Amino acid sequence: MTITILTTSPAFGRAGDLPRRLQTSGWTLVRCSNAEQAAHLPAADFLVAGIAPVDGPALDLAPRLRAVLRHGTGLDTVDIAACATRGIPVTNAPGANAVGVAELALAHILALSRNLIPAHAAIVAGRWDRRIGREVMGATLGIVGFGATGRALAQRALALGMRVVISDHHGNPAAAAAQGVTELPLPRLLAEADHVSLHVSGGARTAGLIGAAELALMKPGATIVNLSRAEVLDIDALDAALRAGRLAGAALDAYATEPPDRSHPVFTAPGAIFSPHSGGDTEGAVARIGHMVLDDIETLLAGGRPARTVNPEVFERRAP
Repeated sequence: MTITILTTSPAFGRAGDLPRRLQTSGWTLVRCSNAEQAAHLPAADFLVAGIAPVDGPALDLAPRLRAVLRHGTGLDTVDIAACATRGIPVTNAPGANAVGVAELALAHILALSRNLIPAHAAIVAGRWDRRIGREVMGATLGIVGFGATGRALAQRALALGMRVVISDHHGNPAAAAAQGVTELPLPRLLAEADHVSLHVSGGARTAGLIGAAELALMKPGATIVNLSRAEVLDIDALDAALRAGRLAGAALDAYATEPPDRSHPVFTAPGAIFSPHSGGDTEGAVARIGHMVLDDIETLLAGGRPARTVNPEVFERRAP
């Protein structure tokens, strides 16, 4: 029987030697949009999940499904409990896109510091609009969430001469000490940082983590970057802070709906810049994630248990 892999991730299998590996596998790869996922689920043996929700109703459409493999790290769009109930293992690719996301966060910080986007727009419009920017050397970067991405960003920021402070829900003093950064409670981090970069997982625990009260704690003229999940940062409050001149700028890479609803006023707010959820869109990250996914599919087809399975109890239930 032919193995069918369904994916809603546009980047899956496109970098490095992944196209060749897929071609020689003998498997059938079906690409679809988020809206088309339901129509293709009945024929899927494996689902390589992008950001389309994978919940109970979706799983009920997929009687052949052997596993859900997240094309990335975040699992907030996958109902792990629903998968476990149905005996479906779920895997992800932790750390594979950390470098790409960290580099984009740093690019946004640099662009905001040097007014790069408005400077480009001015030149294109025929204006010669020179603005005084800020150097990042000596500035304080506050990193919220100190997993693989937070650590990768800290390493790069320190190399540029920035002071780095971090806040992590789980507490990570050993990792902080190892990199020479200071761990602070979130309110103090917000008060001290010139730039704040958000790198926490999505879900109920972090929804609304940064709202009006938290933005009010930030330094006047500070900037904030969100490359985690849209619900982490209240964009109504962000829009208000930008328009009031409290914040000098903000960069968003994740949105409640994607593509985003551009009728929201934040898209015309002064100092706001945007990217299309592309933190992990580098050749290196796509290749690493893709190979992890294919390795895990091969392991499952051989009767094994991928080490990256987040609900390993499903294998115990299968055991004779």
